[in-house]
Parts: sequence; structure tokens; C-alpha cells
Amino acid sequence: MNILSSFLPDQASTLAADVDQLYLFLIGVSMFFCLLIGGLVIGFVFKFRRRSDADRPAPTRENHGLEILWSVIPLVLVIIMFVWGAVLFYKQWRPPADAMEILVTGKQWMWKMQHPSGRSEINDLHVPLGRPIRLTMTSEDVIHSFFIPAFRTKADVVPGRYTRTWFTPTQLGSFHLFCAEYCGAEHSLMKGWVHVVEEEEYERWARGDDLDTALLSPVEAGERLFTELGCMACHNPDSGALGPALDGLFMSEVTLVDGRVVVADEAYIRESILEPMAKVTAGYQPLMPTYKGQIDEAQLMQIISYIKSL
Repeated sequence: MNILSSFLPDQASTLAADVDQLYLFLIGVSMFFCLLIGGLVIGFVFKFRRRSDADRPAPTRENHGLEILWSVIPLVLVIIMFVWGAVLFYKQWRPPADAMEILVTGKQWMWKMQHPSGRSEINDLHVPLGRPIRLTMTSEDVIHSFFIPAFRTKADVVPGRYTRTWFTPTQLGSFHLFCAEYCGAEHSLMKGWVHVVEEEEYERWARGDDLDTALLSPVEAGERLFTELGCMACHNPDSGALGPALDGLFMSEVTLVDGRVVVADEAYIRESILEPMAKVTAGYQPLMPTYKGQIDEAQLMQIISYIKSL
């Protein structure tokens, strides 16, 4: 592993070693069979070459044991690869319940991050050492891909959808951040750094002790937008409200006018803000205006954060 470490990025997250072990196993199996089959082909070329016109090959005999062997061994290896990969995939896409959520918006050609304290940064991501970090990501234009090689973390960032990934950093320092999906003429410039710092240093930075202005958390910023856009006029707990109350809405089941039942996740809330006629709640008239073009993706995530907090 010391020799390989010079060819691989740092293992700077809790999942990095697991990913490398699976990767090296796949490479090792591939190289073994490549050399085995290549060696047999070359050996058979010499052993069974035609020596004269009088040569006739000896009759072949069936060997059921050999046939079973070369069928069972690949089957076992493929099952091992599948189970190993499935377990690792499950770990990679199931963040811990106590993970800190950071909102990420991709845009040609930059990354914008917003922390729970409200502090934002572009093409830089500060995270505390040893704390699980969950990234909720979307794009304002085209498909991007959020890639941190040292954390073995990569996930597509898709316009109109919310994707997630997570990691727990285990080393202090700064690590490269890339867009791994070709996204336009300046794709190569869409890069940045992830800065892993001590918990106390991160808390000071997140509070904005070095800033002159007060910070608004995503929930607070979402509440302010919710008020400025006049959403409270229709969405309030009063029985005569024109729209459904939003308290406890997130991840609840919603019955639509056509009888369908949907789960009110982030995608549903986003669609209801931008395309309110797509899924009208039963018992209410289709009166809500669209806010498409009036708010950007970062503001949408702030409003969703506020609704989730209710």
C-alpha cells in the first residue's frame, strides 16, 4: 500500500480506504485473468502450432471438472464483487442522522456553498475534522459533478433535482475539489478546495467572527424570503386559508385533486413553487402563481429549508 499511495490521492475520509480496497481488488482480479489468459494464448500458440502437413491434432476429450471450475470461479468472484460493491454503495449513500447539512449550488463555472450558520463561500468549502458532512446539491444550468478525490466522493449535480453525498474528513489540510462532468467551455476552471480544520476553528469561521455583517442561516433566509414573497397570505394555519398549511408538511403524504398520493419531499416542494399547477392539493383551488424566474436555486433551497423546519 505504501508503493500504491504514491499513485493514489490521500485517504482523507472514513470511506476512502474502503473504496480503495474494492478498487484494488477489481484491478487485481482483472490483471490476474488478463495475464493468465494472455499467457495461455501465447503458450498454446507454441504448443499446438502446426509443424508439418502430416501433423494431425489429437482428439480432444471432455473434462467436465475443468468446465465446472472455470464457470464456478468467475461466478464466485462476480458475486463477491457485487456484494462488496452493494455494501459500499449503501454506506456511501446513507449519511448518518447527525450529519451537518451544507447546501451546494453548481453554476457555470463555480460552486456556491452555504453552511448551517448562513455563511456562504464560492469554490471553497470549510468543514470540521471528524464531523459527518451531508451535501444537498443542485444545479442552476447544466449537469455538473461534485468530485473530491481525497475523500473518494463524487456525485452528479443535476438541474431540477436534489442529489446528496456525504463524507467524514479524517485529515487536516486542503484538498482538491473538481467538476467531473464536462459542463462547457470553461469546465476546467470549475474547481476549488476543501479545507478541513479543527472543530473550534470551524465554529469561529462559521459564526463569521471575521465579518462585519450578521449572518442568516438557510432557515432564517428562507423565512425572510417566504415573508417577502407574500407566501404567508395563503399558507397559514387558518381554516380559511387559500393554500394548505405547511407545518409538518415535509415528508408527509399529500392527496392531490386527481386522487394520487405523493410524498412531500424536496422535489415535491420545489415543483410546487415553480410549477404549482403540476400537483394541486385536494380541497384547494389552483390559485398559486409560479415563482419561476423570480428566485434562483440557492433561494429555493433556503425556502425549502424553512419549510422543512416547520
